[in-house]
Amino acid sequence: MKKIIFTAFLSFTIININAQLSIGKSNSGNTSVILEFDGAAANKKGIVLSAVQNLNNVLSTTDPTANNGTFVFDKNDDTVKMYEKNTWINLSDVGSDAKITPNTTAETSANQGVIIGSATSSAKGVLVLEATNKAMVLPWIDKPHLNVKDPYPGMMCYDTASSSLAVFDGLVWNYWK
Repeated sequence: MKKIIFTAFLSFTIININAQLSIGKSNSGNTSVILEFDGAAANKKGIVLSAVQNLNNVLSTTDPTANNGTFVFDKNDDTVKMYEKNTWINLSDVGSDAKITPNTTAETSANQGVIIGSATSSAKGVLVLEATNKAMVLPWIDKPHLNVKDPYPGMMCYDTASSSLAVFDGLVWNYWK
């Protein structure tokens, strides 16, 4: 019994110290990464951003600067946006939200989703990555405009062919270097 308790405690401690998560692969293998997605050559899956109706509800009311680095799909003007230096930046042209499936379920938490890298955060979001020295590695997709057959509005990935960030606005892919 002591061995089980010790092993469980040690595993929990290592997970909290490491604070790394891999999705679509067995492990990250990089200590500078907090969250990493599949990077296989045949990957066609990206990350889908939250579609929001009101940008003001996205930000923390206590510390809006904590939300720098937030990405969303804005349903008001059908664009992908990033919050940087306390300003919303458009990452796409005007797209379409016609394929977005609305969430008709009442949310249980008004302020916080999942936090990775810390027990708490002043940032507000569905998924909050809290680290000063670690980064997220996006899913890698070769030529998403050709290989992702039915992308969802707000889908984001790293295009390995153009070495750029790719975001889908509901109509076309937009690329950022």
